[in-house]
Amino acid sequence: MPSTVYFIDLRASYRENFVSKLGRLLEAAELQRVVKKRDLTAVKLHFGELGNTAFVRPVFLRKIVDCIKAAGGVPFLTDANTLYVGTRSDSPHHIATALRNGFAYPVVDAPIIIADGLRGKSETAVTINQKRFKKVYIGKEIVEANSLVSVAHFKGHELSGFGGAIKNTGMGCASRKGKLAQHSVVAPKVKAKKCVGCGDCIVRCSQKAIALVETKARISAKKCIGCGECILICPNQAIAIQWNETVPVFLEKMVEYTLGVLKGKENRAMFVNFITDVSPACDCPPFNDAPIVRNIGVVASTDPIAIDQASVDLVNQERALPDSCLKKNRLPGKDKFKAIYPDIDWPIQLDYGEKLGLGSRKYKLERI
Repeated sequence: MPSTVYFIDLRASYRENFVSKLGRLLEAAELQRVVKKRDLTAVKLHFGELGNTAFVRPVFLRKIVDCIKAAGGVPFLTDANTLYVGTRSDSPHHIATALRNGFAYPVVDAPIIIADGLRGKSETAVTINQKRFKKVYIGKEIVEANSLVSVAHFKGHELSGFGGAIKNTGMGCASRKGKLAQHSVVAPKVKAKKCVGCGDCIVRCSQKAIALVETKARISAKKCIGCGECILICPNQAIAIQWNETVPVFLEKMVEYTLGVLKGKENRAMFVNFITDVSPACDCPPFNDAPIVRNIGVVASTDPIAIDQASVDLVNQERALPDSCLKKNRLPGKDKFKAIYPDIDWPIQLDYGEKLGLGSRKYKLERI
């Protein structure tokens, strides 16, 4: 049976502004059935790296928080620390980044609690007994929460093709150990012809796995943890994934982590995707490139597979913006994410999630 995905566009008027409209979306999606009275509710989002401005606006989070409180829940904003070196790799820096990006208590009316503790080691092992993992390691505070609301900025992603509900939940809720387990097959290689020996990747590598050898970067496979940051920050696109079994395995691992996050929260999770500022890459670099399509709207559902499928479809139905990075697949109906990342077979995550019983790729889009 198709799942229902609720959708609002960005139109507003004197009669109803967009923030009020967002509240109506959550009401239609029946947030009140997901969040029970006195539920400690984890609102999982990405606070944005310093310098990146594509993340979901704090004022929108305030409305979501208000709706959770109206349902009787006790919300807190949360994310887990990152593998890579940046402004969110430990709790003090992570919280400071969130505050600088506008997620202060007076704005959002909810506290910030980093899900995996001071250094990313506060975790709970969840047994799932699946193909890739028997156990997954999730941020403790998310496991102990009664309910979960995923708020994702929908955009392209250099490892998964796109980032939405599955990425925000499966990767975003994992502890550092869990993130490492998912990235363990991501083994970058250096394209010697493109490498100019600038050293940017060396400075940003958290594991000191990169060195200059005869003016070219070289990555130590033994030291590399597969976080992929060097791929993002190379100014010459000289570092790339070795596309063999990497992508299918990575995507399946991420989906299994999503399964682990939602274990024990059956019928207690909701997913909200903001299809706005659809940047070609994730919100982890300290910048974001121009959007690839116009701002489309927001979708909500209790089905993480259906909402990501609907989000992909809504993006691909659009004509590409003239000043974006897209060089092909620019017309309505063309796959925008394949145009950016031609080696990533992004449907794998949706097919595998469906196989694991997380949801359905078939959906009914209900416009609010």
